[in-house]
Amino acid sequence: MSDAPRIHPTAIVEPGVQLGARTSVWDSVHIRRGARIGRDCIVGEKTYIAYDVVIGDLCKLNANVYVCAGVTIEAGVMVAAHTVFTNDLLPRATDPDVQALQTSAPTAATLATFVRRGATIGANCTIGPGLELGRFCMVGMGSVVTQDVPEHALVVGNPARLAGIVCA
Repeated sequence: MSDAPRIHPTAIVEPGVQLGARTSVWDSVHIRRGARIGRDCIVGEKTYIAYDVVIGDLCKLNANVYVCAGVTIEAGVMVAAHTVFTNDLLPRATDPDVQALQTSAPTAATLATFVRRGATIGANCTIGPGLELGRFCMVGMGSVVTQDVPEHALVVGNPARLAGIVCA
């Protein structure tokens, strides 16, 4: 068995991306420059991973996951289908006079998000900017996370609220 990453022919993996041993990148995925993905990961179809994102070993990202710049995902994390990470605290398309587009590059309003080891994020979740999702926490499907999630917490709803405690 080869240790080389498997990349579907329709995937776009930009120069400077690091893929760990045995990682699988499925169809129509786009991984931007500088992203680092660990070993034995699965990146599901139509997923987008922005530049300089870091994803640890043994992670599963299902189909249609959007991982924006500034996100770090530690080892053993599950991110279910259609999850969206956000990073802009003050999103606007243009300047206040509506004369010019705002930059798409990181600014002071671009916040980092950390998903800690062993966390699980259910399908169709939205993760707000500048948050920390604790070790082995679980975010229920369809939740909108607007605050940090403690270790081992189960959060659900919009906005996501504590609903219980989960083990590893």
